[in-house]
Amino acid sequence: MANRWNLPVLGYGIGLRTVHFAEILDRRPAVDFYEAITENFLDTGGRPLHVLDRVAGRTPVVLHGVSLNIGSTSPLDFAYLGKVKELARRVNAPWVTDHLCWTGVAGRNTHDLLPLPLNEESLEHVAARVRTVQDFLERPLHLENPSTYLELSASTMGEAEFLARLTERAGCGLLLDVNNVFVSSFNHGWDADAYIDAIPADRVVQVHLAGHTDKGTHLLDTHSDHVRDEVWNLYERLVRRTGPVTTLVEWDEDIPALDVVHAEALMARDAASRALRPAAAFATDETTASREAVAA
Repeated sequence: MANRWNLPVLGYGIGLRTVHFAEILDRRPAVDFYEAITENFLDTGGRPLHVLDRVAGRTPVVLHGVSLNIGSTSPLDFAYLGKVKELARRVNAPWVTDHLCWTGVAGRNTHDLLPLPLNEESLEHVAARVRTVQDFLERPLHLENPSTYLELSASTMGEAEFLARLTERAGCGLLLDVNNVFVSSFNHGWDADAYIDAIPADRVVQVHLAGHTDKGTHLLDTHSDHVRDEVWNLYERLVRRTGPVTTLVEWDEDIPALDVVHAEALMARDAASRALRPAAAFATDETTASREAVAA
């Protein structure tokens, strides 16, 4: 199934991170696409922007923001949006993404992705703001499900339902973070499989995968390790519904060598291939494995 806008599937990418700048420029690794954190390039020149220009000149780049503040009651920041629009034009980004959250109020930025009450009032508020942002950017906007550590008593619906209704009402897409689905489902006792099944598959334009930190009672979305098996399983479940989808591996703490991060992205490619194989292929594999076991 293609996304409803027929936006391109960019393949399997990684984040554009400072520690890898020199190696990316020198080696030109065969990465399908890069994702740049929008705010890292808005008010800077010099080497970061030089690197971004060179990378974007030969490899697709998408922009991923953390300061859109789409859920806040503060007015939209059109000065910020103007900078985002110019950066997206500069790198020819096929779309722009940010998070379903609020990050501040009254001009103060908390530098955190704070949860919204998931109810009818929030739905109308966010949908109207998304439509305004998309019109201003003249480029598709896709929102990401954040990882959460508390739920608000004012919520009247689950996150998957809220996202499904929001994308329909606002005309936007989803950046579905599968690791965040797993983290939040663990923290709140959700059914992660049911969440994946409830998401409108044709609205999913991009996927995030990442590692997290297990604190026993809670999981923290730290982007500091390899993708866990449970997350790979959810990803394959999703891909069976969406078909091939632009997929990125995030690694933002304890960042290893470039080849390690890229290898994780290639594992996503392999996982997607497994998920999309015909059922007959699985049956053949299982029969072969059983015969080999008996022969042994």
